[in-house]
Amino acid sequence: MNYDLIYDPDEDSYLIGEQLKKFHDLNVLDLGTGSGFLAEISIKNNCKVLAADINKKAVEYCNKKGIKAIYSNLFSNISEKFDLIVFNPPYLPLDENEQKDSRVITTAGKKGHEIIEKFLKQAKGHLNKKGKILILFSSLSGDIPYLFEKYRYKHKKLSEKKLFFESIYVYLIE
Repeated sequence: MNYDLIYDPDEDSYLIGEQLKKFHDLNVLDLGTGSGFLAEISIKNNCKVLAADINKKAVEYCNKKGIKAIYSNLFSNISEKFDLIVFNPPYLPLDENEQKDSRVITTAGKKGHEIIEKFLKQAKGHLNKKGKILILFSSLSGDIPYLFEKYRYKHKKLSEKKLFFESIYVYLIE
């Protein structure tokens, strides 16, 4: 698959970014960093940040901007633990009409939650004892709060934004 597209900040990035501004002086993983927008917010808040993305062009772009970024498919190249993991993942169900190149930044699987579920299965192993996760998803992603319960995460909705055809949510989970 061609990963030439880098996810630029959009309404979802700004929504999760507003919540991220409340976190200071932490060891943060920005997973699926894209343009590095969320990593930059954390850096401004005196956080130590590692950014990671499956898109090597995004990693290269972030490193050029001075953000420490690595290539990783979810946690495949990450061994350390963090105080906060911020994850603005692809969260839409597969749309056969969408160009294949852009699906990597929008599509979370056939049903819209597969990437999020893989993340939830792995994330606890990368959190410090009192670590937390800031995650964003869509009303089109399926029953994500059910997945939080399935994988035994405490969860709290922090914000919500209604868009034309969906709502997007930011949750804090631990």
